[in-house]
Amino acid sequence: QVQLVESGGGLVQAGESLRLSCAASGSRFNIFIMGWYRQGPGKQRELVATITSDGATNYADSVNGRFAISRINARNTVYLQMNTLKPEDTAVYYCNARNILVRTQEYWGQGTQVTVSS
Repeated sequence: QVQLVESGGGLVQAGESLRLSCAASGSRFNIFIMGWYRQGPGKQRELVATITSDGATNYADSVNGRFAISRINARNTVYLQMNTLKPEDTAVYYCNARNILVRTQEYWGQGTQVTVSS
């Protein structure tokens, strides 16, 4: 069992930055692809970014060039640096861990609210 705890959300103005953190419990952090997803008001949950244990990243087109995902395996932590935030980035952001060995095994954090005012 893996528990994910997000932190770092808040209220910012358009153009500002935030960094989200996700701390994972348990061992074998490196067998998980880590990701950030978000769900805006009235919208479906969508992928923001993912990162493999060796650092390969993938981004949604809407955040590419503005957001950066990173991880420190020794600390069981993944980050999402969000720059040049826009009002449309307003959402609850969720941390996700997906086991590369058992693809059906995945875990979610409780979510952290990010609100960007115009």
